Amino acid sequence: MVASITNLQDEFRDISRADVPLAPLTWLKIGGPAQLFMEPRSVDELQQIVTRCHEGSIPVHVLGGGSNVLIRDEGVSGIVIHIKAPAFTEIKITGNRVTAGAAALLSHLVTQSVEAGLGGLDALVGIPGTVGGAIKGNAGGRTGSIGQYVKTVSVITGKGERFVRKDDELSFTYRTSSINEILVTGCELELTPEDPEVIAHRMKKIWVMKKNRQPMSFQSAGCIFKNPRGSHAGELIEQAGLKGTKVGNCEVSDRHANFIVTHEGCTSADVLTLIDLVRSKVAEKHGVKLELEVQIW
Repeated sequence: MVASITNLQDEFRDISRADVPLAPLTWLKIGGPAQLFMEPRSVDELQQIVTRCHEGSIPVHVLGGGSNVLIRDEGVSGIVIHIKAPAFTEIKITGNRVTAGAAALLSHLVTQSVEAGLGGLDALVGIPGTVGGAIKGNAGGRTGSIGQYVKTVSVITGKGERFVRKDDELSFTYRTSSINEILVTGCELELTPEDPEVIAHRMKKIWVMKKNRQPMSFQSAGCIFKNPRGSHAGELIEQAGLKGTKVGNCEVSDRHANFIVTHEGCTSADVLTLIDLVRSKVAEKHGVKLELEVQIW
């Protein structure tokens, strides 16, 4: 039988719900519902879902920590797979090798590696989201990115095929990776042994700098735009006089112009209008076309 939304819900009734609001699961706290929302309990179950969706040509979206996604007001058609079960959150450290599930919080991965005396990931302190999203988007800051430490990545393709990509099959550039499969399920990293106190001190400096510059206490996602080559999106936006610019119930942060802050009553349409305004003004002033870092569903 070719899969449909209805028979998928029947087939996986223990882990499926229709019309689930997605806004509470994202950092921006806005947007509509998922047509069908599924929370697989194991990698095998996840693989079965993706295979069945492929057979029925059903659209699939994968939601992790929700820190880098903007859900449209009308919601998401097809299946939204929420990766959060214990099978996807485990972190193990053996020597200087760290294995982590895709749903493990990036903050937990950073903390545990530092406590184990392994340096490198301290550069990622303060970056929201999960390991899977961080790897696909090569999350990082001014002092490093996660991709430089990745040795293997376990993935599932859009057809439901499962395999491991090794380091010679992987490439990472600024906020992108060569991982084009629909799902990351886990990874292995190789880090550098260091004195935990030295790492912690370095991490604290990065955290203080971010806390002073970014709207940590507000309802916002990560950076909205990628930094253009040789410059910083936040600086270009600020130079265009857009800090504090409001549309409806959202605004360009007055602390860091590459963040959009949402307030009660904000809609996704407000945010999309503000994004378009920022891109237009920056292109007009600097001749630079800003690329989105946030995903729009």
